[in-house]
Amino acid sequence: MTMQSARVIIIGGGLSGVHAAYMLEKRGITDYLLLEAQSTFGGRIATASTFGLLTAGAPPSINPNDRFDLGPTWFWPDYQQQLRKLISELGLEQFPQYEDGDMIVERSSNPTPIRTRGYVSAPSSMRLIGGMSSLIDALLKDIPENRLVLDQQVNHIRIINGRIEVDARNTSGQLSTYTAQQVMLAVPPRLAAKLIEFTPSLPEQFAEDWRNTATWMAPHAKYVAIYDQPFWRDKGLSGEGRSDRGPLVEIHDASMPDGRAALFGFIGVPAQTRKAVDDEILRTHCQAQLVRMFGNEAATPLTQVIKDWAADPLTATEADLHGGQLHGRAPASTPKSGEWHRRIIGIASEWSPQFPGYVAGAIEASGLGIQLLNTTSTPGLEQVS
Repeated sequence: MTMQSARVIIIGGGLSGVHAAYMLEKRGITDYLLLEAQSTFGGRIATASTFGLLTAGAPPSINPNDRFDLGPTWFWPDYQQQLRKLISELGLEQFPQYEDGDMIVERSSNPTPIRTRGYVSAPSSMRLIGGMSSLIDALLKDIPENRLVLDQQVNHIRIINGRIEVDARNTSGQLSTYTAQQVMLAVPPRLAAKLIEFTPSLPEQFAEDWRNTATWMAPHAKYVAIYDQPFWRDKGLSGEGRSDRGPLVEIHDASMPDGRAALFGFIGVPAQTRKAVDDEILRTHCQAQLVRMFGNEAATPLTQVIKDWAADPLTATEADLHGGQLHGRAPASTPKSGEWHRRIIGIASEWSPQFPGYVAGAIEASGLGIQLLNTTSTPGLEQVS
């Protein structure tokens, strides 16, 4: 067993955890560690390319114009000001979602797809060159490697003699224990309530609220088909599609400017049903649907990728697989009183008051979490505001 100590432990290396580490670095606060259960950072942010499934930290040889989102895709800078400022600060390139032209609609009562007038979002839905993973990559550039610890699945957090101990195991089963004064929890509330044991127990109603908070993306699966050219645009089509037949229920143009073309769609087959369907079969049906809706050119993609978030044990719990999902009200991020008050601070996107579940929510929630750090016991933390 190994043991390390830090003033602050951040658990979870998705956007909220990486952003929290970035903010601490910007303020000159270095006594922290970021623990991530997987072998790479990004959490619910992942991309596809002609090389298949990618994660954050893709090698430089992968052209940013050959990266397509499998998790969150859009942001709205007109009213997500904090995220807009961060993207500008990091020098990331953005562009509007392509929506020019007609859309294709499939009705269950009509075997022939219908071409109809499309619509334009207002305010504009924006995307990033290189996909949302470019945001993770840009933040990581300012975080020293010695603060980042991969392959650490946290399973127990306890308070002993006034300090916090965090137990984590790697994929080989080796136990590591970390001590801290405060913990920032950058994993979804429901997932934390299932996977992590707390000693003493969290207040019951507080923990119940976490268990009742749906994890955004958890029940969903996305399909991406990558092509050399956006052939649908030559036909005056936007790449938008809606279908009652499926398996894709909502389709969009995922092409990158001056790069590869792509269509992506949300798979409408329920998560429980998808468990019994092989991905290859599902890809075949998705491709056949694109041929029905957009023509024979759709039959020859360079690559097809499916990301089923419901099958990811570090995203979804059994409770996430049933029924619909809305961006719900954020639960409390720390108990109002007791031993855990401001010792454990939830900072994943679901804890965002304004944008729970969105990319902007991860930025807001991590910023609010930084404000709850104890500023009285450690020099340097008084800089946080």
